[in-house]
Parts: sequence; C-alpha cells; structure tokens
Amino acid sequence: MYDHFSFEDAAAYQVELAKQLKFQSLDKVQTIAGADISFNRNSTTMYAGIVILTYPGMVLKSFALETYETSFPYKAGFLGFKEVPALLKVWELIVDKPDVVVLDGNGILHPRRMGVASHFGILANQATIGCAKSLLHGKNHEPENAKYSATEIKNNAGEMLGFALKTKINCAPVYISAGHLITQEKSLEVIKKSIRNYRIPEPTRMAHNVVNDFRIGKLKAGFHEIAPSLTLF
Repeated sequence: MYDHFSFEDAAAYQVELAKQLKFQSLDKVQTIAGADISFNRNSTTMYAGIVILTYPGMVLKSFALETYETSFPYKAGFLGFKEVPALLKVWELIVDKPDVVVLDGNGILHPRRMGVASHFGILANQATIGCAKSLLHGKNHEPENAKYSATEIKNNAGEMLGFALKTKINCAPVYISAGHLITQEKSLEVIKKSIRNYRIPEPTRMAHNVVNDFRIGKLKAGFHEIAPSLTLF
C-alpha cells in the first residue's frame, strides 16, 4: 500500500491526512478494541491483531488476526505506513465494530499530528486513541508518583497534544493522545478505566499477547469469538 512512498512522500501525505482530523464527544462506550503488530526481525511479514473487549469490564469478547507483507521501513514518526495497512486488513474481518480502538502508538501527539492511531482512525473512519510507551514529540512535566496522576503534553507553540499518565506507582508513564473522532479528555478517561494490574491498558496488552501467539503459530488467522466461560489472557 505504501511501499513505493519515500519518507518525503509519507510526510506530505501525513500533512494532508491531518486536515481530515475530527475531535468530538463519544458519550456511549460499551466495547473497546486494542490493536497491535508483531513481526520477526528482518522479515517483511507483519502479524496484526485486534481484540475486542467489554467496557469498562475488560472482558475479552473476540479477536481477529491476519498477516500482511510490507517492505516499508520502521522510522520514528512514520509508524502508520508500516502498521496501518496490516491493521486495516484485520479490521475488514470484524463485522460488529467496537466503539473505540486503542493503538500502541500516538494519536496527534506527533510532529505532523498523524501518529498511527490518527492514521488508522481516519482511514477506518473510527474513533481511536493512541497509548504510547515512549514520548515521541512534545514537552511534559513528569506526573506525580501516584496512580492516575496525569500532566498535559504541549508542543513548542503551547498547543495541548495529549497527556502523560501514571498507571502504576514507581513506573514510567504512558502517553495518551486522541487519534480521531474522540476528545483528549475522553481519551484520558477511557484509558484510566482500561487499566488493571499492568502499566499498559488491557486492550493493547491483550492485543500484544494475541499477536505474539499468532506469530509463533499458537493461533490461526481469521476472526475468533470467545466463549463466555473461556479466559485466554
């Protein structure tokens, strides 16, 4: 999908995509998805997965898995070009779409306001949130060392791009930003309610586990529903 793009082409495309960004209230959230990618080093095969959970209960309902071939390289600021095509292929397998999707990466907390969550959100026409494990762009003050403590992250112009959120005491924060079709405040609220016993929220934690099992052959491609009595992760 993007293998023919240069980084200059990709940056220009991000600027154009960003013109489509919308941030609006998302009042009713009953299902939430997590999306993630796994791959073998030096391989062109992407293993992509999306898990769907109840919200705020965080009970796994279903998941979808698929592979995708790409030679687009990993480079900071261009994650969407590597991962979004694979995730869109998985997205097609899901009939009942979730209310919001959390991606392991940034939303508008990005030099061109086009992290992987915003990129996916626009192309899928879906409410998305970015939850990144490291800070790619912007400045923030370290949150207090208390669970759910959060501080705003701003760019040099003073624009608020997201939040640094402490999900555990004595642990590095995660970085939350709206992707598309959701507000910054609602994004922070949703992630707080998606935290259980780990640093990262349950949707992306479960997606990470599922795609790793897919990559090593424990799970098959396709859409899978979970029996109410079955717990995988």
